[in-house]
Amino acid sequence: MDRAKLLPVSLPSRRRLLQSAALATLSTALLPTTRAGAKPQAIDYPQSEWSPASASNYTAADRPTSHPVDFVIIHVAQATYSNTLAIFQNPKKKVSAHYVVRSADGHVAQMVRERDVAWHAGNWDYNSRSIGIEHEGWVDKPAYFTNAMYEESAKLTAAICDTYRIPKDRSHILAHYEVPGSDHTDPGPHWDWTRYMRLVNFA
Repeated sequence: MDRAKLLPVSLPSRRRLLQSAALATLSTALLPTTRAGAKPQAIDYPQSEWSPASASNYTAADRPTSHPVDFVIIHVAQATYSNTLAIFQNPKKKVSAHYVVRSADGHVAQMVRERDVAWHAGNWDYNSRSIGIEHEGWVDKPAYFTNAMYEESAKLTAAICDTYRIPKDRSHILAHYEVPGSDHTDPGPHWDWTRYMRLVNFA
């Protein structure tokens, strides 16, 4: 009897099995990683956590090609870390910053890609040419300005300055209140600029 007639008609050949296995391996390799602690492609600052703002709260751009990046603007949120994230993720608020720094441990969340224009300065020209960093806390509560916050924020600012060749001085690292037309007072009188700039320059 013909041995081939005893085999199931649908049985795949060894070659077909090997081809299928190779395709399965390739497909798995192309899948995005989902392991714990994996960082998405969107992060510009490797030490940050990606926590995206609503797309209704910033302007998509292609900086520094579309706009030069000349400034870092320092803010104090007048809110807790978690509430600040929630505000920037609320499409009705029409406000955002690129980064938010937590008081207790200096943890950094990135909310807007650096290439995009966050709505943080209250002045379109400065928005389009700056990176905005919010800090958890209130201008009249200096206890929020912890060692960890200063140190981690300074590392972030130094990295931004290095990326865009921004001079590490007070003409280019600005307080929110120094933006022309601003009606804000942050980061306020308790923010230690001497200490902060020293940390930025030694980061």
